[in-house]
Amino acid sequence: MGRAYQNRKLSIAKTSDAKAKVYSKYGRELFVCAKAGGVDPAGNLALRGIIERAKKAQVPAHVIEKAIDKAKGGGGEDFAPARYEGYGPGGCMVIIDCLTDNPNRTFGDVRLCFTKTKCKIGTQGAVSHMFDHAAIFVFKHDDEDTVLEALLTADVDVTDIESEEGKITVFMPHGDYFKAKQALTDALGEIDFEVDEIQFLPRSVTAIGGDDVAMLEKFLDMLNDLDDVQNVYHDAEL
Repeated sequence: MGRAYQNRKLSIAKTSDAKAKVYSKYGRELFVCAKAGGVDPAGNLALRGIIERAKKAQVPAHVIEKAIDKAKGGGGEDFAPARYEGYGPGGCMVIIDCLTDNPNRTFGDVRLCFTKTKCKIGTQGAVSHMFDHAAIFVFKHDDEDTVLEALLTADVDVTDIESEEGKITVFMPHGDYFKAKQALTDALGEIDFEVDEIQFLPRSVTAIGGDDVAMLEKFLDMLNDLDDVQNVYHDAEL
């Protein structure tokens, strides 16, 4: 699995011009998480994790606070997760995660991205079985054995662990995310995670070239322009 995950996940924050998109993305995640699990990060580990990631993405404090304050009211906007799957240029497999307050609109917008780039949107589960839904942690540490022992003692199903240049990278099923994070914190103290995410990692890659490369870039740019799109995952290898 290894470092390849970094190359197979499309980051929303591709350029500085995407700041508004990043703020919107984290604003929605924070709102949904705080509304579902409580506005106190001390009692809502998921919220605390999103806040940490938002700060690393240089989301201003006032944007974070506004999203959480909005969740305190309980009314107003109500976003729900939506996931779409299909085949992109060159037959690559694509998963698109959204947060939407209008599923019909979002489905129509995402489908248009597929059709305008001669791609095919599929049904739920069409390609996700070819991805691993994994939790990933990357942090500075030089003792792989200590990290592995802490996770195994906490009954975390570690699927892969790497140690390189003073950094540990750990992969596990997404369902073990909170248990693993707590185990690492208990064993090592406060950790400044460089990566602290749940992602879809492709089990193999689809090589694409020629005109499909430009079409893939157009497809991804179109998806990125949609406010409802949070993350895009694919197995394309250029």
